[in-house]
Amino acid sequence: MDKEQVAEILVSIGTLLELKGENPFKTRAYLNAARSLETSNESLGRLVAENRLGEIKGIGEALQKKITELVQTGKLAYYEELKASVPPGLLEMLDIPGLGPKKIKALHDELGIQSVEQLELACKEDKVAALRGFGAKTQANLLEGIQRRRLYASKHLLDDALRTAEPLLDNLRLHPDVIRCSAAGSLRRHREIIGDIDLLVSARNPAGIIDYFTTQPGVLNVLAKGQTKASVLLEGGIQSDLRVVSDREFPFALMYFTGSKEHNIVLRQRAIDRGLRLNEYGLFRSKEETRDPKLLVPCRTEEDIFRELGLHDIPPEMREDMGEIVLAEKEPLPRLVQWSDLKGSLHNHSTWSDGHQTLEQIAASMVELGLSYWAITDHSKSSFQANGLDAARVRKQIQEIRDLNRRLADEGARFRLFTGSEVDILKEGKLDFPDDLLAELDVVVASAHQRLAESEAETTKRLIRAAENPWVHMLGHLTGRLLLEREPYKVDQRAVIDACAETGTWIELNASPMRFDMDWRQWPYARSKGVKCVINCDAHRFEHAGFLRLGAGIARKGWLTKEDVINTLPLPKLLQELKRKRARVKS
Repeated sequence: MDKEQVAEILVSIGTLLELKGENPFKTRAYLNAARSLETSNESLGRLVAENRLGEIKGIGEALQKKITELVQTGKLAYYEELKASVPPGLLEMLDIPGLGPKKIKALHDELGIQSVEQLELACKEDKVAALRGFGAKTQANLLEGIQRRRLYASKHLLDDALRTAEPLLDNLRLHPDVIRCSAAGSLRRHREIIGDIDLLVSARNPAGIIDYFTTQPGVLNVLAKGQTKASVLLEGGIQSDLRVVSDREFPFALMYFTGSKEHNIVLRQRAIDRGLRLNEYGLFRSKEETRDPKLLVPCRTEEDIFRELGLHDIPPEMREDMGEIVLAEKEPLPRLVQWSDLKGSLHNHSTWSDGHQTLEQIAASMVELGLSYWAITDHSKSSFQANGLDAARVRKQIQEIRDLNRRLADEGARFRLFTGSEVDILKEGKLDFPDDLLAELDVVVASAHQRLAESEAETTKRLIRAAENPWVHMLGHLTGRLLLEREPYKVDQRAVIDACAETGTWIELNASPMRFDMDWRQWPYARSKGVKCVINCDAHRFEHAGFLRLGAGIARKGWLTKEDVINTLPLPKLLQELKRKRARVKS
């Protein structure tokens, strides 16, 4: 087991102990050990092999034995016994927003609740509101959370779907009978939430491909299986549907199954207007629905199909019937931003607040990835739950980052770590830090983390006032949504966009797969107003740098080009842009 896997199990142990009501010091010991492991610069395997785990702060003799057992065997008997001692329904309840281990234990102790279903019944019978520490509002929120969980049960985050689909596609490409293969549906269109994973293959032996697909690693159950179609249930609860077609049919099937439905309707009508018929089998010279190969208009690619319909090529991400077809009639669509255009991220966290890596670890990792810059924007003091920094800690961090940048320059690294803060937007738009401190930072992201139940007017006013602050470069995660978990707070996004256009403030496209906020549907309007986008990872771990790829896909859905995105700029030009808004203060 690697360091991340071991840390994850230690956190799970801490959660299980809290559910059982164990001594809080014992619970905290596992959480602290997980954090210490993640921030250690040394290889976990080497520490175990050399019996040096005890050198890591917070890891005593008992934890050393458990971690060693995990690393050497991949299992931990203590963990398995602990899991077995806790009703599985209690763990499921952790997925409900607003329910942590302490509240779940109280529900179990006071009302004997052991499952989500029992919790729902108790809420409906008004039993939960009477418990100390709950109340009527909490009870109502729990019911809403349960209903939302049920509603989203068959929905999945884009990141999870991509991570599941890519190995399947890689394996299909290895099959000797496969000619072409691709993802289709909402996954190919890069929607933020997807239902099933749709895959399409052209092949010489469809039945053989179907057999191969249904026996892939990760397939839990075969739901349906025919000569050219199959549906399977995969690990993680995602369903995947595969269709196998001839290579002649492939571009037409790919266009059809990519969608969207609304986009396809417009295309089919466009074909009819030209005396043609378009369906999943081909584009035909016919006034009636047909599959007659003699009437087929030969097309090797989707681009060929668009051309036959008098259109320039439309990227899959844009196929949502939001004006893309009208645009593609007139001229080639603009080159949309690519993830490889991005030079870094301007909203990220370190161990100074709630991140999992040190400044040195972050810098080394981003240099290795070939990025040009990375901003450390740890939380401000009001985000106490995220170990937010006060002014003294911010200034100490500024100095450490400056020292680190000097060392990097001496080593010849063409990379810069920016100082910064994700500063909380407080009541009436006041910021958590004074202007003189914000002025010392390279990058300032202003985000709302509290007072999320305010009216639309109040929230909008708060965000606009934050945008008007000359030291704020950008607004972070504009609506505060957590996909499949929490609805966005009420805000007039267009009014905020207008204010950002007026003040020269950027808006973040938070590329965390749980956020993708600001929503892609708002970016064409923001672009029309001249508001720049910043695709940020909001990284808390090394692997979150991969969110740049996800964010670029969402930006493409919003029709954004390289020129619309601030963090495509090389370092010297970015430095100029960071100074631009602040120059207004001096003038």
